[in-house]
Amino acid sequence: MDATRYLIVGGGMTGDAAAKGIREQDPDGSIRLVGAEHDAPYARPPLSKKLWLGGEEEKIWRHTEEAGVDLRLGRRIVALDLDARRATDDAGEAHEWDRLLLATGGRPRELAAGEGVVYFRTLDDYRRLRSETVEGSRVVVIGGGFIGSELAAALTANGRRVTMVFPEPGINWRLLPAGLSGFVTDFYRGQGVEVLAEETVESAAAGAVTTGSGRVLEADVVVAGLGIQPAVELAEAAGLEVDNGIVVDELGRVGGREDVFAAGDVANFPLVALGVPARVEHEDHAKTHGRVVGANMAGAGMPYDHLPFFYSDMFDLGYEAVGEVDSRLDTVERWDDPNRKGIVAYVDGRGRPRGFLFWNVWDKVERGRELIRAGEPLDSLADV
Repeated sequence: MDATRYLIVGGGMTGDAAAKGIREQDPDGSIRLVGAEHDAPYARPPLSKKLWLGGEEEKIWRHTEEAGVDLRLGRRIVALDLDARRATDDAGEAHEWDRLLLATGGRPRELAAGEGVVYFRTLDDYRRLRSETVEGSRVVVIGGGFIGSELAAALTANGRRVTMVFPEPGINWRLLPAGLSGFVTDFYRGQGVEVLAEETVESAAAGAVTTGSGRVLEADVVVAGLGIQPAVELAEAAGLEVDNGIVVDELGRVGGREDVFAAGDVANFPLVALGVPARVEHEDHAKTHGRVVGANMAGAGMPYDHLPFFYSDMFDLGYEAVGEVDSRLDTVERWDDPNRKGIVAYVDGRGRPRGFLFWNVWDKVERGRELIRAGEPLDSLADV
């Protein structure tokens, strides 16, 4: 039997941040991280952003080992015995723990008929997309949301011929106000992307995509960005509460236990500023929640009250966003340059801000947080 004080299940940014949060509180306790990927923890956003714009791969690494972490990579935990405080991996090795963190993240959503499709999520997926395409290659991108829009822009900027296919009326339709989504869709077309909006995928393979309308799109590579499903199977099999993720309290504890925690993409946590439970899949939350929950595993007792933000780059368009950014909400908008530079506040029925979109506007996220927490109705955005 192989024992450790802290066992982290999952080798992503959350697991890395948790290890560092533990180490800030406990300089000597043994930490083991078991991750299914063969690579040590790395930053994910560059996979669809900076690495396509000349960024260097060596700069994505999180250097988890520098915190004195025992990395067990290429291993997947397949069973938990909570009473015995024992986890078993897919090689049959057992790991005993005093404190357990589930940072299992999520797996890409897949098509019902999608053999040979690259479901973009990992460094291996980035490397495969790089190696299997050259300038002039035909790439079909399935999905018009966060990942699909970034990939389409990155691939086009690198000389690939890109076709986007998605069922919504416009790019980032669920995020952006309808008019802005329409502008972005036309903008992509102007950059040379073939955009097939309001189109479904009947089937997809490595060499072609057949749409719902019967059109066949030939491709050198087919890549999909359809979001993720939280990887809750391990927790569910162990009898832990699961509801759109692993349910945790403000300290990251699961089921009221003092020895089991969850954090990051997989955790359904109390979003204090908005008064709702939430599950967030972006970098800022992965790192911040991971670090706080890691510290709490070592006894810090710090409630997580952070309001996460996220960002995106799409050709020369970019934004930062914080809070609940949902196109179904009403908005209050201020445009310094229509569709090019402005601020969108997403408001509830009383005009109180739930989220902010800073469109080609920078260094305003903290101000957005202040206004969301204040909870006062917004008549205008003159003082934002």
